[in-house]
Amino acid sequence: MGEFTLITDEVTTIDAIGDADGHVWVTPSDLAGATGWTLEPPGLCRGDRCIPSDPNPGLLRSDGRVDLARLAPLAGGLLVVDAAERVAVLGASAGTRTAELGTGLAPDFTLPDLDGEPFSLDEMRGRKTLVVAFASWCGCRYDLPAWQALDDELAPDGFGVVAVAIDEDPAAVRPFTEGIGMPVLIDRDRIFADRYALTNVPAVVWIDEEGRVVRPPDVAFGSEDFVEYHKIDSADHREALRRWVREGTLPADADGADRSWTPSDEEQLAHLHYRLALHLWRAGAGREDAAARHFDRAAALAPLDFTVRRAQLPLRGKDPFLGEEFLALFAEWERAGRPYHGKLRDQA
Repeated sequence: MGEFTLITDEVTTIDAIGDADGHVWVTPSDLAGATGWTLEPPGLCRGDRCIPSDPNPGLLRSDGRVDLARLAPLAGGLLVVDAAERVAVLGASAGTRTAELGTGLAPDFTLPDLDGEPFSLDEMRGRKTLVVAFASWCGCRYDLPAWQALDDELAPDGFGVVAVAIDEDPAAVRPFTEGIGMPVLIDRDRIFADRYALTNVPAVVWIDEEGRVVRPPDVAFGSEDFVEYHKIDSADHREALRRWVREGTLPADADGADRSWTPSDEEQLAHLHYRLALHLWRAGAGREDAAARHFDRAAALAPLDFTVRRAQLPLRGKDPFLGEEFLALFAEWERAGRPYHGKLRDQA
């Protein structure tokens, strides 16, 4: 028994017993505080859903502790455990994430801006919204002025842009935000990236006034600065946006129910290993080797996921633009047909 770190959307310290087989036994009170699952007469319950303990042997021990490793799949989740470091990450399974995205509702998120002030997607309700995912380790960081110009142009028509940096440090993002007035948020813990099943940046999501996804994550650029590199015409996307905002006309390839943008089991596991790696990397103090193991495991599970494999390069002191590791990743990505999630992935 002793302190164990449980990472969900939050980081919580719990009293737990972990073993080398990946079991994490927690007290009902700590389970309730960290996850919302409470021990009731019918079993483990959250909201109107209950998981009975009788047909699920091993879920509860004789001392009343609950095994997170058994609860996670029953609750539609995944659990990644590092027993030696006493850290576990609990997240959604691919099936759960697919079902959530399949509703057509835009998953809500609240993230800090570069000054630490929280901003919620719900604040954009009533306007057509473009959420743009970018990163300081991507050339798409230079597109922010172009997205700002589009925001300025279409704001009178009930439109707004929200930019989300898939980054660790606000200081790495800030130099590219000079003169930018639209919200620029930072997704240090991959809350947005996970909920929208991102595997690369830039990615854009179209969300209507009622909070529904009308075009799932696609690759799109705000300018032609690097068109020789990415080979994607940004003008077509901008014109399609203008027609949607001003006329309500969606492009023929927009399909909020498209399942092609949802994650695989390996991608979901990769994101959990990545979050565990981030926690250990931030802690430092002798935990760097353990962090490296989970960074490497994440990359092995999702080798073409740039938000996993490329994003870790600057954290590990490697060049995400011209370094050997990135050039190897880029070559693999090209051989695979430059895959992106979303309807435009085959054109990327």
